[in-house]
Amino acid sequence: MESATRAKDQGQAPREAAKEGPEALFFPNQRKNKEASGTRAVYGALKENQSARKWIVRGGSATAVTVVFGLLTSDWRLGATLGLLTLVGTMVYYSRRESEIPHWRKPSAAQRRTEVQLKVMKQLGYRVLHARAVPGGNGQIDHFIVGRRGAFAIDSESWDKRLPLRNKLEKLYHGRFSKNERIDEALEEAKRAEELISTELGREIKVRASLAIYGPGMPWDSHRLRGVDIITGTKVRKWLRSGRDRLTETEIEEIYRAAEKALPPRY
Repeated sequence: MESATRAKDQGQAPREAAKEGPEALFFPNQRKNKEASGTRAVYGALKENQSARKWIVRGGSATAVTVVFGLLTSDWRLGATLGLLTLVGTMVYYSRRESEIPHWRKPSAAQRRTEVQLKVMKQLGYRVLHARAVPGGNGQIDHFIVGRRGAFAIDSESWDKRLPLRNKLEKLYHGRFSKNERIDEALEEAKRAEELISTELGREIKVRASLAIYGPGMPWDSHRLRGVDIITGTKVRKWLRSGRDRLTETEIEEIYRAAEKALPPRY
C-alpha cells in the first residue's frame, strides 16, 4: 500500500514539474505565477543568478587585490584602497557593456555604443526606449528618445571605415554603394512612430529621424539629408541637444508613456 502511494507520488512529480515549466527543474525557488509565461519565468531566474555571479566576481576580484597588495606592501590601507578601486573599475566596465535589451535579442556593437551615450542623457531627464517595433511595418527603431528638445528616433549603424562617406546631389554614398534606401527606411519608421504616438496621445507630435553611423569618417557631426539626420556615431549626445522643441517634464512623461504603448518591444 505504502509502495503504491509512493509510486503514485513519484509519477505525479514529473507531471507537476512539467506543468510549472522548465525553470522549476533548474531553479526550484523560482516559481512561475499564473500570469507569467514560461519564457519570462526562465529569463527572470537566469537574470537573478547572473547578477549574483557578477557580484561574486566583482567582490572576489576586489578582495584578491586587497589581500595581494596588503601582503606585498605590508600596508593594508593601500591594499584596501586598491581593492576599492578595482571594485569601482569592474562596476564601470560592466555598466558600459550591459544592455537594457534582453539577452536573447543581443544588440549590435553600434546599438550598444549609442546606448552607452544615452545612459548619460537619461541622467539629464531624457526618457529612452530601446529596440521598439513599428506596427504596420517590418522595421525597428533602435532607440526612441524624448527630452526637453523633442522626440527622436535613432537607428545605429556600423559601416566599413575603409570606405568614404559622401553626399552627392542629395544622395548618400558609402564608397560606391548608395545608402538612400536605408535613409528612407529610417524616415518611414519615424513617420509611422509619429502617427502612432500622436494617435495614442490625442495630439500631434513630431519625431525626428536619424542614423547614427560608426566607422567611416565624416566631414560633419550631423547633416540632414532626405529628411533624416546623418550623425557621427560618437556625437549622439551633442545632436540630441540641437533639437528646437521645448518640452516640459509633463509633456516628456506623456509622450514617453504613449510611445511605450504605441511601439511594442521588438522581442
